[in-house]
Amino acid sequence: MKIQAMLIGREEEQYRIRKAYEDEYSQFVVVYGRRRVGKTFLVRETFDDSFCFQHSGLLGEKSCRKQLEAFRISLKDYGHVCDTPRNWLEAFDELKEVIKSSSEGKKVIFIDEIASMDTGKSGFVPALEHFWNGWCSSRKDILLVICSSATSWIIRKVFRNKGGLHNRVAAKIHVHPFTLGECEQFLHYKGITWSRYQILSMYMVLGGVAYYWSLLDRRLSPSQNIDQLFFYPDAELSDEFSELYSSLFKNPEPYIKIISALGGKAEGLTRSKIAEIDGLDDSGTLTNKLEDLERCEVVGAYPSYPNKKKGSIYKLMDSYSLFYLRCIASSNSADKDFWSHSQSLPFAISWSGPAFEIVCLQHIDKIKESLGISGVLTREWMWMGDDSQIDLMIERMDKVVNICIMKWSQDAYDMTREDHRHLISHIEEMSKSVGPKTSIQVTMITVQGVKLGAYSDDYQTEVLADALFR
Repeated sequence: MKIQAMLIGREEEQYRIRKAYEDEYSQFVVVYGRRRVGKTFLVRETFDDSFCFQHSGLLGEKSCRKQLEAFRISLKDYGHVCDTPRNWLEAFDELKEVIKSSSEGKKVIFIDEIASMDTGKSGFVPALEHFWNGWCSSRKDILLVICSSATSWIIRKVFRNKGGLHNRVAAKIHVHPFTLGECEQFLHYKGITWSRYQILSMYMVLGGVAYYWSLLDRRLSPSQNIDQLFFYPDAELSDEFSELYSSLFKNPEPYIKIISALGGKAEGLTRSKIAEIDGLDDSGTLTNKLEDLERCEVVGAYPSYPNKKKGSIYKLMDSYSLFYLRCIASSNSADKDFWSHSQSLPFAISWSGPAFEIVCLQHIDKIKESLGISGVLTREWMWMGDDSQIDLMIERMDKVVNICIMKWSQDAYDMTREDHRHLISHIEEMSKSVGPKTSIQVTMITVQGVKLGAYSDDYQTEVLADALFR
């Protein structure tokens, strides 16, 4: 089988799949990540859709019988006719017959949306364990690739499995959203020529979710594309919010409560504040839910400084979810050109600042590279002072602290008297905590730089949006 090489931004992931394929022994590979990030596309393109067997679980289907019937149909598609298996042990036994009849040197078995197949009391996971340990692992010609958007299921049922799957996974491939630079490369591939300001503006709405970017129409402006995707009648992504969280979690309601609360608080919330949300309690269950949201890259946890005992500050880190909560859910508009008509309105301006901060926090490595400190050991904090907050503080082992001030503006940012007052207050308060041996630098992160003016000397270093595209 010829393994393909042309994929945008997935070189490392493809290398690891190729390495598992070429191993002399059978290998078990897990590909996971949020909905529509490009997991299935990665696997299919890597193997050019040439599988010994391929199956996709029925999303949202809770009937074990229907999941088994779908599996029977997939077996039939690969030339094996049988009755609907009575259980998953029988289903995997039928799959063995497909594998035995294959003439491929290495048999690639691809099971997509595997978490959907694990319905209540179905015995799916023990049957998968038996299939791998009792048969596949004793051979040298099988590559089993499983894939799911339900990251919490993958971690709990596979990675943390205490039974037959314990330490059996050869490669854990987490497919992350595209970076800004990868989105720019993707647009070039699609023949879309937008400025970096326009690409950044779109990233603030869509994040780096590959499927969303694949829907963009080269004939339309960025604003027109957003209207078409979200506000037109029967828009492609009109129901994406509920579908996203239903795919990530079998019981999405408590997770949606958490992210809805975070969406209204750009500064983030502590765990104790989240626990006050109606219907949630400050227990181990809440801890698990916050960990699930972190693993799905929807929420970020940032340690607070200087009161480190206060615990982490949780922030919504999914660009699309923030846009939905701030700009779609509250719109109640029948205007199909809603976004084109609204970008100068207060709610859109209020959304843009936190949206830009999310993009910056998603590209911290690019910020450090621009500052020339990629080789310096650092820790990232969120500063929580008595009367102030800084969303990104980079503490460096060379005794320097960068206070990062992120400001969204179409043109060069004009620092105001109020900005000056806040900066002086931040520096004075922070100096009491970091100690006399540490220097403090103010880093401005903007789109087009800082406009020359009365307060433009308040900062020592700057990072322009172009640096985030590296």
